[in-house]
Amino acid sequence: MKKLTTLLIIALVTTTAWSQKIYKVGYESQADLKVYVVEYESQADLKVYFVDYESKATEDGLWFFVEYESQADKKVYFVEYDSQANLKIYKVEYESQAGWRNKEKQHLLL
Repeated sequence: MKKLTTLLIIALVTTTAWSQKIYKVGYESQADLKVYVVEYESQADLKVYFVDYESKATEDGLWFFVEYESQADKKVYFVEYDSQANLKIYKVEYESQAGWRNKEKQHLLL
């Protein structure tokens, strides 16, 4: 029983860590993360691809914007200046390009 419980906990943590359902808030104070979209890939902490379906948001960098706050794993606010951000992202053209450039920031999406 103890092994089963441990396996279930590991599966839940792993699934949650990869889940990338995002809700865009209107005010900085409502956000879990302050995000800035950079102009160049080399400036980013995370390369992001915006997926069309929630079921595709299964890995780091694959983001799906949800309609309601209660559906989100993270609430984000897009800031005007990079110095205000917790996380800097770069929008990539292809799903396969998504992922971390700065793994020290991974804890922000857990």
